[in-house]
Amino acid sequence: MTTAAMHIARTGLDAQDMRMRVISNNLANVNTTGYKRDRAAFETLSYQVVTAAGAASSAESKYATGLNLGTGVRVQGTARMDTQGATQQTGNSLDMMLDGDGYFQVQLPGGELGYTRAGNFSRSPEGQLITSEGYQVMPGITIPPNATQVTIGLDGTVSATVPGQTEAQNLGQIQVASFPNAAGLQSTGDNYLRETASSGAANLGIAGEDGRGKVRQGALEASNVNVVEELVDMIETQRAYEVNSKMISATDEMLKYVNQNI
Repeated sequence: MTTAAMHIARTGLDAQDMRMRVISNNLANVNTTGYKRDRAAFETLSYQVVTAAGAASSAESKYATGLNLGTGVRVQGTARMDTQGATQQTGNSLDMMLDGDGYFQVQLPGGELGYTRAGNFSRSPEGQLITSEGYQVMPGITIPPNATQVTIGLDGTVSATVPGQTEAQNLGQIQVASFPNAAGLQSTGDNYLRETASSGAANLGIAGEDGRGKVRQGALEASNVNVVEELVDMIETQRAYEVNSKMISATDEMLKYVNQNI
């Protein structure tokens, strides 16, 4: 008697443990601005073909189904669910959300570009539009120090009202990045994503055009994590982990019986 069943159950424990980590991270980020929940995807490990379907079973017949034995399971990867999060009105003139697809572009340290759905921006001492970490929003926009009102249009156009001028001053336009395969973006922490070979190159354009989302001023996009759904998934994962653990215990008892009685 082999320990194959025990090894298969071990792969189930590893996979369910990894899924629990994904669920835990989702719940931890339930209040993170612009966060998109992850979903663990599973796949079977390679199969051991004992008898191939269609192989000769005798001189005159063939096996109809054959005998294939699985060797377990593993987590294939994590998929980011890019559904729109709820709108949170803040009233802050520099808070923005994308109503639809796309990402804000940010200049990260070292010259690398990052992409984010979190639009909780502020103004630096030099008047530049920056993230909470101090990274500049691209393309760069500088707000006059004496600006009394900042207005951001649905197309990302930023204008400011300054004393002594009757018309608002145009400061520039926030562009929205889209990708051929947004699911291929790499999460790096701090609400930022990085371009990869799988995501393709960023396509910058005007908000509200070519499928890009519109810019909503004075609002933020909430996390799209549904706590109830995550709790259901957590219970399901816990039960699956327990069943695999019992499989190991049952296999161990079977091996013990063989060793003691045969």
